[in-house]
Amino acid sequence: MKINKTQLIALVLMLVAATIYRAMPGRPWGFAPQWSIALFSGALFVKDKKWAFLFPLLSMLVSDGIYQVLYLRGMFPMPGFYSGQWVNYLLFLSVTLFGFLMRTDKPYQVLGASIAGPTSFFLMSNFLVWMGGGGYHHPKTFAGLMNTYMDGIPFYQNSIISTLVFSCILFSTYYLLARNRTVIQQFA
Repeated sequence: MKINKTQLIALVLMLVAATIYRAMPGRPWGFAPQWSIALFSGALFVKDKKWAFLFPLLSMLVSDGIYQVLYLRGMFPMPGFYSGQWVNYLLFLSVTLFGFLMRTDKPYQVLGASIAGPTSFFLMSNFLVWMGGGGYHHPKTFAGLMNTYMDGIPFYQNSIISTLVFSCILFSTYYLLARNRTVIQQFA
């Protein structure tokens, strides 16, 4: 698949905005554009799936690289790269699958995917934390699993809100760019 000019502009804007925003100090935990980027890439590159997975991956790698540099300079409390991080990357990339199921010009599909993507990430990531004993070390009981999910609620709420906000920005910007390009071509 050849990337057209509208897609290229949208993707460059997406990567720059995501990288800058995600590396901003003081933003709420879980409030990041990565879920929206995965959805947008999946919806945009339905026919060429390698591109769909490449852009969310680049977004994560670049912003985590910035985190790592800030950490090494003593300007951020957590490293950008850590053991087991590949699981988070896989879970973020799995959100791209929801993008394959939607169209960029259908607001209700964007809304549904913007809720389903972070919800699946929340359910899977917290289950894996509970199974691995990471983080809060809750017992391997149903109550322990529920406690792990409860611990993740603040992150989940922020991920839903941020996905709705950033999806609105990405999909509406893309729609307007694509529409204006069509209008300009008709009158040229």
